[in-house]
Amino acid sequence: MNPYILAILLFGLGLGTTITFASSHWLLSWMGLEMNTLAIIPLMTQHHHPRAVEATTKYFLTQATAAATLLFASVTNAWLTGQWEIQQITHPLPSTMITLALALKIGLAPLHAWLPEVLQGLDLTTGLILSTWQKLAPFALILQLQPSSSTLLIILGLTSTLIGGWGGLNQTQLRKILAYSSIAHLGWMILVLQFSPSITLLTLLTYFIMTFSTFLVFKLNESTNINTLATSWAKAPALTALMPLILLSLGGLPPLTGFMPKWLILQELTKQGLAPTATLAALSALLSLYFYLRLSYAMTLTISPNNLTGSTPWRLPSTQLTYPLATSTAMTICLLPLTPAISALLTS
Repeated sequence: MNPYILAILLFGLGLGTTITFASSHWLLSWMGLEMNTLAIIPLMTQHHHPRAVEATTKYFLTQATAAATLLFASVTNAWLTGQWEIQQITHPLPSTMITLALALKIGLAPLHAWLPEVLQGLDLTTGLILSTWQKLAPFALILQLQPSSSTLLIILGLTSTLIGGWGGLNQTQLRKILAYSSIAHLGWMILVLQFSPSITLLTLLTYFIMTFSTFLVFKLNESTNINTLATSWAKAPALTALMPLILLSLGGLPPLTGFMPKWLILQELTKQGLAPTATLAALSALLSLYFYLRLSYAMTLTISPNNLTGSTPWRLPSTQLTYPLATSTAMTICLLPLTPAISALLTS
């Protein structure tokens, strides 16, 4: 892709998100979301592959549906209450509709079916943008909304953690596994949103760091399914040794960074008297942990079959930047000891 066009598209992505961040009016925030969607579509179709075109079409249709629902709900709210302010959603009908529209935008279960299919059709770099940056603008709106229906958020959160765990069990494609991982993490964020927005933001940030590391490792190894993971020891032995730690951090095992948000969320849910919800969420994390362990096993404890689908590639020197990967990997593995400091910042 022409670097000037790429720069304009990335600028459009940034501008759309910034407009949504800065707006207090529903029309402006809707416009920011639309700019975001329209800027990423050319990035998704840049390879002109039928799968990429199919994924882009699915993405466009779901995002357009969500945006139309959001616009309809905000007009309904203006009709019922005379208010266009984001914080002034008082009527339960537009509040519920907007929550569901934003859930469809970020891919929360049960409105998640588009996410694995879309991610599977994209290359890893665009998939990384879709899994991280594209979640920011809808999340900013959900945080400002503070929906009137707390039960709806808990149902969305629990469904997402369970489906994110179940859905990834039977997958062999890495991008689909990462999509289900994304759904499960979003479920955890939504569960705690109404009780502690600061913990939600912390979870979102740690999810971004861990997902960034995972996508970059797969990109470095040029891996798109479990079979090709087995050849990674020949390309980057040190990174292959560290990769299980990154995956287990995504799964939320101590003493890795991914344990911190889950620990704080379970603590907050228990404080709010939602021990059964916390128990269900913790059990669903075991499902996710299974497929992270499966990836770790395939990457470090198996030798690839020497057939056409898993033949060992040439060990050519990599031309990719490794500083971002090194930084994010260190943060993915080592930030748990900072939990007391982060807790103090969250409560202050």
